[in-house]
Amino acid sequence: MPNRAELCRTSGASSSDRAGRSGSAAGVAWRPWGTCATVGRVDVEALNDRLAREHSIDAYYAESPLPIRLIEQRRLEIIREMVGPAHGLDLAEIGSGGGHVLRMFPNARLTAIDVSDVFLETARKNLAGYDVCFIKGEADKLELPPASYDRIICTEVLEHTVDPTAIIAAIARLLRPHGVAVITVPNDPLILKLKGLVRRTPVGWLLRGKVNWGGDEFHLHQWTPSEFSDVLSGWFDVEDRRAAPFDRLPVRACFRCVLPAARRSQTAP
Repeated sequence: MPNRAELCRTSGASSSDRAGRSGSAAGVAWRPWGTCATVGRVDVEALNDRLAREHSIDAYYAESPLPIRLIEQRRLEIIREMVGPAHGLDLAEIGSGGGHVLRMFPNARLTAIDVSDVFLETARKNLAGYDVCFIKGEADKLELPPASYDRIICTEVLEHTVDPTAIIAAIARLLRPHGVAVITVPNDPLILKLKGLVRRTPVGWLLRGKVNWGGDEFHLHQWTPSEFSDVLSGWFDVEDRRAAPFDRLPVRACFRCVLPAARRSQTAP
């Protein structure tokens, strides 16, 4: 079983060097319900760098309107609970952003994977002093060995990717036989309705541009929680499904996933 230092060398990255692959991918035009259409080519790295520059992830967690902060705090609580004890485990986050999720696990051996240099630089600052390896690239294109991680987190990321199913397949490949993947997505159909309602109130006038806080315009896909559960079923058994802030208002859909028994036996060393 490769250790984390070997994984970093394999990917061309280390805790002090962020080199990897990203480049361009098939372009997409946004369509509802998780579909996409090729319309040329889009530079995935540039797109995510732009997201990071135009929507500061540090400011999002610290300065967004109170309802958003409460929702995100609940999402982080659910992720922490779904991951469970992580002391000494190899834990990777795919689409690690600014490192705000990974810093909840100070006793794990961390790997931060992101396509954006801007996000990785923010994560480097937020994770200073942690045992962490930084890898730049798209998870489905990185040549990381299979069954490398005990826990994998991918939160609020898949809606930004050209091919979400390729990323989910990569998560399944990288997860150890008895590992856990925690995957969350925004319930964009509900979110868009809620934002529309807010815009028509005095609160919406006061908030103005902050109603769009978070970069929804960068989403290439959207799902309801049930639709996304169906997507996951192609690779995982969903052990637990929750919502933030709560089940009756499922703004964020959170899933605790394990490999099916048949797949576990195939990936066992």
